[in-house]
Amino acid sequence: MKKHNKHAKLKLRVNGNFAPNEVAFVGVKCAVILEMVEKISAELYNKVKIAYADASHGKDNIAPILDTYTYHSSGDMVISADIKKNKFNEHIRYSNYDLVLVNGNHFPAQQQIVFLDPEKEASIEKRIDQLNSVQFFIATQKELGVFDCLKKKYPRYNDLPIYAVDDIYAISKHINSLVEKQRAKLNGLVLIGGKSMRMGTDKAQLSYYGIPQYEYATKLLEAKGLPTYVSIRANQTIENYKVIKDAFVGLGPFGAICSAFMKNPNEAYLVLATDLPYVSDKVIDTLIAHRNPKKIATAIKAKSSEFMEPLITIWEPKAYPILLSYLAQGYSCPRKILINSEVEIIEVDDAIVRNINTPEEFKEVQKELNKINIQK
Repeated sequence: MKKHNKHAKLKLRVNGNFAPNEVAFVGVKCAVILEMVEKISAELYNKVKIAYADASHGKDNIAPILDTYTYHSSGDMVISADIKKNKFNEHIRYSNYDLVLVNGNHFPAQQQIVFLDPEKEASIEKRIDQLNSVQFFIATQKELGVFDCLKKKYPRYNDLPIYAVDDIYAISKHINSLVEKQRAKLNGLVLIGGKSMRMGTDKAQLSYYGIPQYEYATKLLEAKGLPTYVSIRANQTIENYKVIKDAFVGLGPFGAICSAFMKNPNEAYLVLATDLPYVSDKVIDTLIAHRNPKKIATAIKAKSSEFMEPLITIWEPKAYPILLSYLAQGYSCPRKILINSEVEIIEVDDAIVRNINTPEEFKEVQKELNKINIQK
């Protein structure tokens, strides 16, 4: 008898107890862990978006009957709320972070950093089974070696570096390498699912360079080594291309981006529309070179424009929960998400982001491109 499965087969976001990339500090007092986390965060502030997960030591704490959010113009916000720890809620709460550092005295994490403190050797031995992915050691005293219980757990312990507790630069550099290792793979996503109402014919099929523009855009991205998908409507077909069908019907480019993340929420997408004929090889190189995974997206903006162009943009996995939260409020404009979020902006000449929507504009661009080719 076939087992009934009442859940949709969705690709799951890779997560630990708190986030996709998390590291617990163990083997030392909580105050030392907090001090280390603060120093690492200061060192990596411009590169990595970090959060810290800790437990309260208040024995008499009780949940408030009134949730309070206290704002400050600097961006500092203090929350006092009745919030119970729940892994699914934590995954949303920490989804915008590249790394969550965890007080391992209270909570486990997928990766660990072990302090070598003689006073805490017994504590390390007690929780040895939790230490399943130690990345390196931090010695609280000079010439302090690895404890016997750790040697037994990790026969190749000599392969793991030991840093002095005051070598913040080396410790931060190693932690940054853990973040870089987890950087989301970048794919290409060419949008061809539009209805081209103003053009009167499918804009993706128009030819500016001797082949349909969707082919040109796909080749542009594939030439950069990006696995590239073509985004199509649910009732649309196209042969010889990897496709992502629109699972968010009627939402245009917003739905196409969400559908890509629905297919794989662990990877990033360089989104490119087919009505932008002036996007060149050089523009794609610039976009990739300036990619900033700390932010939700890296976007192109025309110099004279106030707003970014969401359809020449690298969207990071951390953008997906934000996109869905805007959809829940009734908004389906990807530009609105960029305007109201942390985004890396690249300014380019106005002509690069010129999009073509009418037959008259198409003819004009053909003439301009022919003129450029003749001059070459």
